Amino acid sequence: MATAKKAAKKAVKKAVAKKAVKKAVVKKAVKKAVVKKAVKKAVVKKVVAKRKPNAAFMKAMTPSSALAAIVGSTPLPRTEVTKKVWDYIKKNKLQDAVNKRNINADDKLKAVLGKAKVTMFEMTKLISSHLK
Repeated sequence: MATAKKAAKKAVKKAVAKKAVKKAVVKKAVKKAVVKKAVKKAVVKKVVAKRKPNAAFMKAMTPSSALAAIVGSTPLPRTEVTKKVWDYIKKNKLQDAVNKRNINADDKLKAVLGKAKVTMFEMTKLISSHLK
């Protein structure tokens, strides 16, 4: 009977020790994940903090009368002009269905771009000539 009690005590001690080790391993893994996440956030913040917008993009420019029909006549930065042109393209479904990089211009947009069909990369170049 004494040996059975000893064996039971030993088994309990072993189980408790095993559970403590398992807990420690889990805690360590959680700490490691938290530290990794914190480091990643710090790196991202550092990269974002260094980057400043280019003042040339933020300078308000007056659109020509043809472009004003699409984006409005108030002076806007280039970035806003591009956003408004894209909004106009999406609203009027002017993006080519097969090749999404192409834009099929309607009458208003054709006055700005000069062509019936342009790529999205050409578009920004052609629009820049309408900004003063």
